Amino acid sequence: MIPDMAPGYLSWDEVDPARHPFDSESATQVVLSLGPALHVPCRPDVSFADPAMNTWSWEVAKPWADAMSHALVERYGRWAVGWRWSQGEGDFDGGPVKNWCCLRDSITTPQETLARVVVALCEWREWLENLAEWFEAFALDLASVADQRVLWHRAARNLILQVVDRTGCDSGWYGHCDQVLTWFLSRWGVPSDVAQEWVDQAIGGRFESRIGPDTALVEEVAERLSLSLQSTDSVRSTGPEPDHLQRWLAVRETVPWQEAPESRARGSVVPSRDGAREDIRAFDAAVDPARATGLLAALELMRSDAVRGASLDFELLRGWQQHVLDTPVPPPFRNQPAFAKGGRERYGISTDTRARLDTCLTESRVDAARPLPVAARAARAYLDVCFFHPFEDGNARSAFLALLFVLAREGIEPNGVSLLRRITFQADDPQDALTLARYVDVHLAET
Repeated sequence: MIPDMAPGYLSWDEVDPARHPFDSESATQVVLSLGPALHVPCRPDVSFADPAMNTWSWEVAKPWADAMSHALVERYGRWAVGWRWSQGEGDFDGGPVKNWCCLRDSITTPQETLARVVVALCEWREWLENLAEWFEAFALDLASVADQRVLWHRAARNLILQVVDRTGCDSGWYGHCDQVLTWFLSRWGVPSDVAQEWVDQAIGGRFESRIGPDTALVEEVAERLSLSLQSTDSVRSTGPEPDHLQRWLAVRETVPWQEAPESRARGSVVPSRDGAREDIRAFDAAVDPARATGLLAALELMRSDAVRGASLDFELLRGWQQHVLDTPVPPPFRNQPAFAKGGRERYGISTDTRARLDTCLTESRVDAARPLPVAARAARAYLDVCFFHPFEDGNARSAFLALLFVLAREGIEPNGVSLLRRITFQADDPQDALTLARYVDVHLAET
């Protein structure tokens, strides 16, 4: 599973300042306008050693910080998740941000906490802008690498030393160093998988936590990277692009769905609050009020369809999606390959793709011959929509509605949905599917 909010997975395309405008002067106003800014938790008045502090950090502070990250990503783009990537063992290991530490230290009063969010966000952005300037200063031309070996050696050495200084060589610092070097190669046209391979081979696990590399080691790593450039044949593509839809369909048959937890829900469940509606009002409205209005309209239509016992298929999805995307007519099924996760996953298209989606979604109903927990069926429908990726836009929202529909058709409405909208899942990992099913069951148990 790849957490949607983990900065260590960011690609250069996702963080390149040239692709993602940002105005630091308006950052405070933006942060204060986001939904999570209205619900900042206050740190309990107990010692850091008190078990209650750990409970608060995981059950209160972390969900809030994740929600703030999500809201910032919706407003600025994926690059913004790095605002919490502090030095050392903070929310994420080994980052360059000094103005955010960890949940228990950085979340205090609402005013102080929001001020830290702004400063940390601006600090992270400034670091990315500095990296972009250094990348441009050491421009690579893969067509004439033989003449640029010295330049690349100097670039690699400079970037390693910059990361060393910025992270303080604290816990896990080498992960970001690996990432920065990979970003540099990606910026100048080296495919990300090749760039990662070169960097991994050059570093070879010789950087360590809390230990700064000596001059000889830095020079050796830079030299090994410069030698990698001499073999430009490896930069060329060596095969067809993977089809993650086909990977999902293969994995889908191997997932032990019957091992998903069996919800304690029996029959209709009336929640104490409308978790889906509250989540849309808190997060989608903070991004764009029109977006929230469309999703709320789709939610109501979905619930009406569930009450009448409609069958889940593409026609039903596109009826909801017309509201989600605010289009004059229901949107069609895509006619080209689709991409997600910053281009890391590609979903192919063929003449029977739509029909196969309908076949998969049919399995969301109760099957007396192969009974599965409702959490498993709801999770599977969600992932089907994600990886078939039927629409040009808004597929995550469509998948969210599909999951809720499977529950609502059986009279179940969850109190909360935060675990269902803050995480992304890989198409080729069977454990991800069961993880989502467990998340669904957690919300049902809470309800």
